[in-house]
Amino acid sequence: MAAALLAVVSLAACASSSSSKPSTSGTSSAGTPLFGGTLRWVASGDVDHLDPMSAYYTATAILERAYTRQLITYPSSNNYQTATTIVPDVATAVPTVANGGLSSDGLTYTFHLRSGVMWNTSPPRAVVADDFVRALKRFCNPVLGVGNPTYYTSTIAGMAAYCAAYAKLPSTATATQLASFQNSHTIAGVSAPDASTLVIKLSQPASDFLNVMAMTFVSAAPAEWDGYLPDSAAFRQHVYSDGPYQISSYVAGKTIVLTRNPQWKQSADPVRHQYVAKMVITEGTNDPGQALQDLKAGSGDLVWDLPVPTDQIPALQASKDPNFAIWAGHITNPYLVFNMLSGPTKNLKVRQAIEYAIDKVAIAKIYGGTTLNPPITTAIPPGNIGFVDYNLYPTPGNNGDPAKCKSMLAAAGFPNGFTLTDAYRNAGNHPAVFQSVQADLKACGITVQGSPQQQGNYYAWLENPANAKAGKWNVSEPGWVPDWFGNNGRTSMQPLFTSPCVNPTTDYGCYESTITSGLINKALTATSLSAAAAFWHQADMQVMKDAVIVPFENQNTPVYKSTRVKNAIWSWTNQLYDPTQLWLSPSTP
Repeated sequence: MAAALLAVVSLAACASSSSSKPSTSGTSSAGTPLFGGTLRWVASGDVDHLDPMSAYYTATAILERAYTRQLITYPSSNNYQTATTIVPDVATAVPTVANGGLSSDGLTYTFHLRSGVMWNTSPPRAVVADDFVRALKRFCNPVLGVGNPTYYTSTIAGMAAYCAAYAKLPSTATATQLASFQNSHTIAGVSAPDASTLVIKLSQPASDFLNVMAMTFVSAAPAEWDGYLPDSAAFRQHVYSDGPYQISSYVAGKTIVLTRNPQWKQSADPVRHQYVAKMVITEGTNDPGQALQDLKAGSGDLVWDLPVPTDQIPALQASKDPNFAIWAGHITNPYLVFNMLSGPTKNLKVRQAIEYAIDKVAIAKIYGGTTLNPPITTAIPPGNIGFVDYNLYPTPGNNGDPAKCKSMLAAAGFPNGFTLTDAYRNAGNHPAVFQSVQADLKACGITVQGSPQQQGNYYAWLENPANAKAGKWNVSEPGWVPDWFGNNGRTSMQPLFTSPCVNPTTDYGCYESTITSGLINKALTATSLSAAAAFWHQADMQVMKDAVIVPFENQNTPVYKSTRVKNAIWSWTNQLYDPTQLWLSPSTP
């Protein structure tokens, strides 16, 4: 059944490809690869985490592409169908029933590791199956766990029980205590019969399990990491690499430098390259206009975490600048999320009133207008399984209805409004989004005070439920890029609306609903994609009935590169160009 569903998924991805092409080329892929030079990223903030177990931010993920390896992954490609088809990485093959890697009942996956994949440790040594066992065992530590535990606790046999036992350790546990637990406990469904074989057994068939295993969370983890607390300051100075690049310098909030990993071999890596000699991320530029000018002036090559300035997009399109491209999104970015743990937003009627307040057209204009960023009214964005176009909170022209919002607040017992705190990112378009939301809520009697957060630290801050419980925010505007495309209902819904409220959580407001959870479980266990899609849609509708979020727009991504950047290949899940594919011309330092 799993194999049959995967075949259908590939056809679904193929059917989607025609609507997922960039509107301009902007890729400059012709020519012979050149080696050398320094790729310069212009950045605002920092990474969320350098530990791949917890990193869950597109800007960080594009760096992980350079210094981590997974068993299976996605190839970077400007062709949507190719880019969303899983390929081998450290594994020699993608497990299937035909090649013996997947059991006929869909419950057992066997991965065989290729030789020649090395750690940059001293002395260097091979990546082995136990390094992937260790990666999974680290997931549920009580200090700082995996970015999305539900992907694994709901699929891998024994994972939920292992995590429940691990959670009994205190959040103040030391690195030694964490390592002791991991090395003395096992996950029932995870084993390494030998150094080159990893076997994973599921609690029930999951047609998307290969997508789950392709997440960068499941990056190989060296034994040395047992000596550090997850993503601690000490850890960040010991981020060992098995990819083409290694982190040679990290200064929090200032710079990240990656250089070539001398232990990496092209013959042992079918998806990455090592063209540029060095990558430098220089942080501190909060103005998108300045970042664009840096690229045009030749003092930078790519922008890491800032958008193309909205007012520059028409001119870039009109001039047909070959360095400019717009890539299809199928994403919800940004959206408004409510704190369900404290403050007025605990009240369903308050949240439903605010659904009517937001002028989605005004927010779309911040990013370049509604043609580029069409307003959406559903939790699942277009282009993802389960999407059905409906609107529980219609307003004239998607411009908001402050009068209706105000009357609903009065009926809910708040005729004089109240005050909310909006935690927003302090760079890029995010201050303007905050101001737009602030104005919309003011029009229906709600006072909104801002709580600006550093761009790089924003998600780590929002993912910590202690900040929600303490009432440090009531609303916020994160974004969500599905972790994969095709059969991706799990990644569109499960992380945002059923994740446990532990640090980190992507269910930022700590929403809980037995109805929604039940529908999601039915979708995950459905025996056909059509049946799953129906349940995903029902879960979507329940989320919107509960007013968990206010979806704003399906954002397409404008991106600019310097003229030096050649072979610019798009990463659909990271919404950036893959630095392991490009080269620089001329190849200057």
